Parts: sequence; structure tokens; C-alpha cells
Amino acid sequence: MDLATILGLVVGLGCIAFAVVADGGNFGLFLNIPAITIVVGGTFGAALIHFSAGQMLSMSRIMSKAIFHKLPRPQDVIQKMVNYSAIHRRDGALALQQQLATAGEPFLVRAVQMLIDGQSEEAIEKQLALEIQYLQERHADGKKMMEFMGAACPAFGMVGTLIGLVQMFSSMESPDQIGAGMSVALVCTFQGAFIANLFFIPLGGKLGIRSKHESMYREMVLEGVQGIARGESPSGVREKMQAFISGRHREDLKPKV
Repeated sequence: MDLATILGLVVGLGCIAFAVVADGGNFGLFLNIPAITIVVGGTFGAALIHFSAGQMLSMSRIMSKAIFHKLPRPQDVIQKMVNYSAIHRRDGALALQQQLATAGEPFLVRAVQMLIDGQSEEAIEKQLALEIQYLQERHADGKKMMEFMGAACPAFGMVGTLIGLVQMFSSMESPDQIGAGMSVALVCTFQGAFIANLFFIPLGGKLGIRSKHESMYREMVLEGVQGIARGESPSGVREKMQAFISGRHREDLKPKV
């Protein structure tokens, strides 16, 4: 689980709740069900028009990836590939079969399995590079969905405000009613801005960062597997893979098998 995301939601919700109830404010004024229906329903309706049904059904998976998915540390990935290189040079590709149970990520498992199957470096690169490309495209689609909904929320908040103003002025019998009617109408604008800026837009940004991290992880695996397929030494594999990380994170990793 990404603690920064959870902490951000808690802090954001807490600060807004405090601002609402401070000095005796009424929190119930901001929980207007028709307003929430307009903002949330309108946003998802627009998203259904803009995106395919399949993309919308993947929404929960996209959100869970942004919040819960955790990748191994780059140093741990490098250590695994150094170990695999040592086993491959010492005992041959078939000896890597025992490492599949502890490989972890499905992408790494597939990469090691291709080594075990004796596939060439070119075939490995072609297959795994294609997987990385389509991963980036799927993540880009998910990021677009979050950004679209983040832009649609405030717009439907304004729609709700306009609906409220029309209803208020059509039934207003006295100027004294403007204050109460205006406060209800503006709740829609508040909810649209609130949901967009504390939920959809940040999640879209988080998904973009997650996508970069996962792409880098897979590229590291690809580079390591290619080095093993070429018969490079563990130190050679390590040096090439450490090009992906900054100098202060590099370690003198050695085979631990």
C-alpha cells in the first residue's frame, strides 16, 4: 500500500472537514445528495461517452494499482539478476527453474522462463519490449481517464450550480431568499472542485508516476536477462543494470547463491 496516498487523503479530508466545522459551521450543508448525484453521475456519464465500456470496467483495477501496487526496490532487482547470472554461468539455464518460485513479479517469471526455454537474446528482447510498450499504453489510457474525470467534475459542479440558481430564481418570492438558495446552489461547485482536486487529478498523477516506475523495473529486467542470455559475468550484468539508478543508491552487489 502507498502510505503517501492514504496520508494525503486523510490530511486533505481532515483539513477540509476542520474548515467546514470551525466556528460552529454546519457540515450537513455540504452533504447535499442531489448535488452529489449531479457531480458524480454526470462525471461518470461523460466518461462512459468518452471511453469504452471495457476501459470503464477497468477503473477499479486502475485505482488499486495507483494506491496498492508496490514494486521491488531497484537494488533487489539487480541482486536477483546478479544471482541468476551466476547460476546460469555455473550450472546452465535449466538450473534457473528452481528460482521461479521466488522470482515474485510475473514479468520477471516470464523473462526467466524464456532463458530456461533457451530462447535467443533477440527473441527475448522482442517479446519483453512489446510487453513494456503495451503496459505503457494501458497506463496512459488509465491516466487519461483520471484526468478527464478530474476535468469533468468541476464542470458538472457548475452545471449543478446553474440548475440550483434557475430553480431558486423561478420560485423566489422575496430577495431575502437569495442567501439560502445561493448557498445550496454553490454546494455543487464545491463538491465538483473537491472531488476533482483531492481524488481524480492526484490519482492520475500517481498513476503516471507508477507507470514510469514499473516501466523502469521491466526495462531493468530486460537488460539483465539480455546480459545473461549473452553469457555476461555477474559483475557485467550488475554494472549495466546499475545505470538505471543514481550513484548514491548503487551497491557493490555480489552473487548470493
